Amino acid sequence: MRTLYPTIEPYREHRLPVDGLHTLYVEECGSPQGIAVVFLHGGPGAGVSPTHRRFFDPARYRIILIDQRGSGRSTPFGELRENTTAHLVADIEAVRAYLGIDRWLVFGGSWGSTLALAYAQAHPERATGVIVRGVYLGRAEENRWFNEADGGARWVFPERWARYVALIPEQERGEMIAAYWKRLDSADPPTRIAAAQAWLGWEDNAATLVHDVAAVSAADPLDTLAKARIEAHYFRHNAFLEHGQLLRDIDRIRHLPGVIVQGRYDIICPPRSAWDLACAWPEAALEMVLSGHAATEPAAVDALVRATDAFADRLGAHPAQA
Repeated sequence: MRTLYPTIEPYREHRLPVDGLHTLYVEECGSPQGIAVVFLHGGPGAGVSPTHRRFFDPARYRIILIDQRGSGRSTPFGELRENTTAHLVADIEAVRAYLGIDRWLVFGGSWGSTLALAYAQAHPERATGVIVRGVYLGRAEENRWFNEADGGARWVFPERWARYVALIPEQERGEMIAAYWKRLDSADPPTRIAAAQAWLGWEDNAATLVHDVAAVSAADPLDTLAKARIEAHYFRHNAFLEHGQLLRDIDRIRHLPGVIVQGRYDIICPPRSAWDLACAWPEAALEMVLSGHAATEPAAVDALVRATDAFADRLGAHPAQA
């Protein structure tokens, strides 16, 4: 089993204004002469972490990590204005141009898989390959699976579902995303915080194969609120994508090397989405692993590190601006 590469620190950090409102935090790690790869975090709204740098050999990769609009160290924190998938795709391209990178490997998990596919399809000439994990295609049925009463996740985690719905009056439980958004957007701060903690608590407790059924999100309340609001903002708009868009436009990237890593027991982003993607993109390698949703579970780490190593092996020792 492969494990994560050792902990590293950025060798360069950037603050990149992308419009009159948003400024992105961008960091570079690994080798300045290495194979360029962009890491796209999940959420939406989760931001990057030091662990995300460790899926890549720092001796062979120039690792670019971006806090998406409203996330992490990008400013303004938690901002929803001018924050859509199209904006994020444009931001990724702006970062590439700013750093003087001609082409790069695109790597994303969970919501990051959605964004990786959307970016690569918009700019296939700028991608050397695509690695996605915990696939989410932004479809309404995927949102309903996890967040709504007619979905399937509540059948797997009934005790956690009970905590998730407890905040919502029974008459509003037919549309849980809408009911939560009403509270996340409330003018009453305690209402907003309580909704954010319950929203992320439901998600956090479903992310891995090892669960603490009594846990709720323990992050800083304002940080939790920002993440929950960005996530609900995207979910209530079906990720600002046309239905089936990422499958419809797959021909734009079928010529690129692709790897799909999917947890067999992923309840947040269930395997059907990865299977649908693999069927539309038969040239990509699909690997189902014995894990849940989290990228840090051993089987997921093993598959992802093998994938990034194999890509580096194919590209060779002289990546130029790849």
